[in-house]
Amino acid sequence: MEVWEAIRGRRSVRSFQDRPVERGLLERLVEAAIWAPSGGNAQTWHFVVVTDPEQLQRVKTVSPGMLGDPPAAIAVCQDMNEARRKGGELGAKFLAPVDAAMATQNILLAAHDLGLGTCVIASFHKGAVARILGLPEGVEPVLLVSVGWPARVPPPPPRKKDVISWERYGNEPST
Repeated sequence: MEVWEAIRGRRSVRSFQDRPVERGLLERLVEAAIWAPSGGNAQTWHFVVVTDPEQLQRVKTVSPGMLGDPPAAIAVCQDMNEARRKGGELGAKFLAPVDAAMATQNILLAAHDLGLGTCVIASFHKGAVARILGLPEGVEPVLLVSVGWPARVPPPPPRKKDVISWERYGNEPST
C-alpha cells in the first residue's frame, strides 16, 4: 500500500468482526510503533497488548471511549520517570505524549495496511487502566488503540481546506 493511500484510507473503526487478531500481526503493529520518531531518541514508551476477553472487558469498563467489541487493544504507555530523567520536564510534559502520539499513528497506518481496523481512545480512567494492566510506578497509559477486523468501515469525514497560510497567518500564496 502506498503511504498516501494509507493516510487517506485509514478510518476510525468502532465495529469489529468476532474474529481474533493473530499475535504476529499485533507484534507487527508494535514494531511499527517503535520505528516512530522519538524526541531526543528517548524511546521511553512501552506497549501492552491485550487480547484476553476478560482483560479486555476490564479495560473497557473504565474506558467509555472504547466502543464496539474489539478482539484486541494496545495500550501506548510512557515511562514518565525515564522521560523525566532523559529530557527533564520537557521530556515528561511534552516529548513523552508527542512520542506516544507518533507511535500510535504508526500503529494506525500499519494496521490499515494489514487490513485491520483501529480506533484511538483517549477517554479512559488512566489510574484504573494502569492498575488493570499492572503498570509499574511511573509508567502511565497515554492512549489506547482498539484493534480488530472491521465489520464496517465508516465513510471519510469532510476535511477543512482553508488551513494553510504562507509566511504569516492568513496570508494567501503569492502567484
